Amino acid sequence: MQRQPRDPAMFIETEATPNPATLKFLPGRDVLGERGTADFTAAAEATGRSALAERVFQVGDVARVFLGSDFVTVTKADDADWAMLRPRVLGAIMEHYLSGMPVLEGTAEGEHGEDFDAADQEVVAQIKELLDTRVRPAVAGDGGDITFHGFRDGIVKLRMQGACSGCPSSRATLKHGVENMLRHYVPEVVAVEQVEA
Repeated sequence: MQRQPRDPAMFIETEATPNPATLKFLPGRDVLGERGTADFTAAAEATGRSALAERVFQVGDVARVFLGSDFVTVTKADDADWAMLRPRVLGAIMEHYLSGMPVLEGTAEGEHGEDFDAADQEVVAQIKELLDTRVRPAVAGDGGDITFHGFRDGIVKLRMQGACSGCPSSRATLKHGVENMLRHYVPEVVAVEQVEA
């Protein structure tokens, strides 16, 4: 296990997201960097995979932890209050970075479980390129991510993660934003559907 250098002069920024149950924490350094993303919907999922996510779940009242390139989004339990929870989450993130432990063991989420016909490889490549260049940066700005899961019969299957998962406006984002954009640039696309975790 490789330890990261300690940095006692750490300042963590916090940003609101469109989802009122989720806050975005920016530690001012890479979280997963170019390794992708990791989404944990329960403490048991983080155990043995991410020391950072484990530590955040241990503060209590946490329903989800999402790790992005340079941010951590945390979704609180329904009955939790951010005024009480936010300082505890900040402390857990700072403690993790001061410990020098790695953020993630193994690999982050990638292109597993994708469902599409090999004959549609070129269309899928266009869809992924548009998602990577036009959609994912905007979604990451709100503390989330969107991942490709499949393309069959003109229907693109996408999964919203982080702050976007469970956000009241996520379905509108998919239907009015992402679907319209994909249909404009890729005529083979007829609809976009959300895949649940």
